[in-house]
Amino acid sequence: MAQYFIGIDSGTQSTKTIVVDGKSGKVLGSASQPYDLISKLPTGHKEQHPKVWIDAIKKTIPAALKKAKVKAKDVAGIGVSGQQHGFVALDASGAVIRPAKLWCDTSTIAQCEEIINELGGLDRTIALIGNGIPAGFTASKILWLKQNEPKNYARLDKIMLPHDYINFWLTGEATMEYGDASGTALMDITNRTWSEDVLKVIDPGLEKKLPKLQSSDKPAGKVRAEISKLFGFGPDVIVSAGGGDNMMGAIGTGNVTPGCVTASFGTSGTIYAFSEKPIIDPHGEIAAFCDSTGHWLPLLCTMNVTVATEMVRQSFSLTHEKLATIADKIPPGSDGLVLIPYLEGERTPNVPEGTGIYFGINSKTHTPGHFARAAMEGVTLGMNYGLNRLRTLGIQPTEIRVTGGGSNSKVWRQIMADIFNCPVVGMETTEGAAYGGALQALWCFELMNSKASCIREICSKFVKTNRKTLAKPKAKNVAVYQKMQVFQDRFAKDALTLFKAHGKMLSNLEGKQLPFHDFQETLT
Repeated sequence: MAQYFIGIDSGTQSTKTIVVDGKSGKVLGSASQPYDLISKLPTGHKEQHPKVWIDAIKKTIPAALKKAKVKAKDVAGIGVSGQQHGFVALDASGAVIRPAKLWCDTSTIAQCEEIINELGGLDRTIALIGNGIPAGFTASKILWLKQNEPKNYARLDKIMLPHDYINFWLTGEATMEYGDASGTALMDITNRTWSEDVLKVIDPGLEKKLPKLQSSDKPAGKVRAEISKLFGFGPDVIVSAGGGDNMMGAIGTGNVTPGCVTASFGTSGTIYAFSEKPIIDPHGEIAAFCDSTGHWLPLLCTMNVTVATEMVRQSFSLTHEKLATIADKIPPGSDGLVLIPYLEGERTPNVPEGTGIYFGINSKTHTPGHFARAAMEGVTLGMNYGLNRLRTLGIQPTEIRVTGGGSNSKVWRQIMADIFNCPVVGMETTEGAAYGGALQALWCFELMNSKASCIREICSKFVKTNRKTLAKPKAKNVAVYQKMQVFQDRFAKDALTLFKAHGKMLSNLEGKQLPFHDFQETLT
């Protein structure tokens, strides 16, 4: 009997759903549904109502099944990937209390500092949970709700991450697996338990509002009767634990063995690697996450990748093809034009109030081609800062598997290979997170049905790179980018001081131009 698995990737800009053949691993059909963030919120606030995710799933599951020519009754399992760090607040009836604050929300800077200070500083925070607490993580969002919306906080009964909420809608069960939970800053990633110290700082009764923690090879549950009726499923469709988009992306790109590194070039950028032991960065720059296979996933996140290239593309009214064409005509290094791409604030380095800066604009570099290539180079250099940090912590990449919109560009893939100084290759199945969800569902289904199943074997069998996309580093270009990396790393090191000085300058203007020597003093 044929068995099919659905993978759902619920992201910031859209939901993508795929149908996978459980025997061949082939993607038989896919569908996507775009949506937006809530508009006209104050600066730093990034929110979405969970209803848009559910509405998108209601549309994409039937559409993907139709394209796959698969009957809903033949679906055996579902795996959900979701954007990490979001905070979904539910009341005692299971209703959503307010829109979810997302991973890219930077309105909780004060709460981050408060939690870290109450814990005894950054070093002790890292010692307690393995991570710092940047503004994107979930913990500060919970404290923000308590301090800013006390009536809503009084209603709070269940705390969920975006993929947990979708699992809850599908199954009626409130669960949270170790991978996504490790991005909340509420969990000790080494021991895979909630951190009592962090919970007490926010609310001594907080643990009662958190779902039970579970391993990634266990199901979240079976679909509710209402869901079976809605889509036409059989009665025993399982929903796997699922995970954060990076954890599911690791499975979907076969990043389940040492030496493999995945780089995702989407709205934001991530670089992550498989590890059989916790990799804890004493500087707090690399996130120490658990993965969704029972191991660990040290990860760098930058908040600005295709945000930068899209800004250039839209500013000059370019198609994606034209953007790549004009960037390819500019030499490596963009004739000295450099983008510091902190357009939406930044997480690595941790400057949530940062802004974007182009250095080196002159009559020669003020062209669409220079701006396009400098954007690609700038965001990739930012990600390479994290890759070099991973190398320092013991991760030695042999090949980098790339996903996300940026990976579709041949020009950009060569820039990646030259900056990373490592071979770069795309995937045959480009929707890595959704594919990872489907493969995890297959793994879970086999284990539930008493079959000896290993996620590494499943990935080895089904996950394939597209060798036609392979880009190898060119020594001459590598040398150029290594010099640029020194400049960008220096800026990253000094970024917090610079942007605080910039903020001080603006606050002191009061309608008058601050003398330049006064601004210089703020830098020292």
